[in-house]
Amino acid sequence: QVQLVESGGGLVQAGGSPRLSCAASGRTGGLYYVGWFRQAPGREREFVAGITWRGDLTLYAGPVKGRFAISRVGAVNTVALQMNSLKPEDTGVYYCAGDRTIIRQASMVDYWGQGTQVSVSS
Repeated sequence: QVQLVESGGGLVQAGGSPRLSCAASGRTGGLYYVGWFRQAPGREREFVAGITWRGDLTLYAGPVKGRFAISRVGAVNTVALQMNSLKPEDTGVYYCAGDRTIIRQASMVDYWGQGTQVSVSS
């Protein structure tokens, strides 16, 4: 089993630049990919960004490309999501996701964190 714990987030003004972190523990040797998803009220959970555990490939959803940056902090088994130029539509619960392959669909994810709320005020 893999445990994922998110941190960061909170209430942010539009244009702000918070940083989320996802700390992985347990059987991380089986992880190939870690991603971030988000879920706004009344909407389905959607893919935001992802990175291979080796850090050699990154993926972004269209709405965040150029504003968000995902990175791997290898020494501490952490994946960070730097969010820049936040907009009110970025509001939602952000979840860290881990899997043995690259995934963009929430229904296929093996491991989930508990989520962290990001609220962007205009």
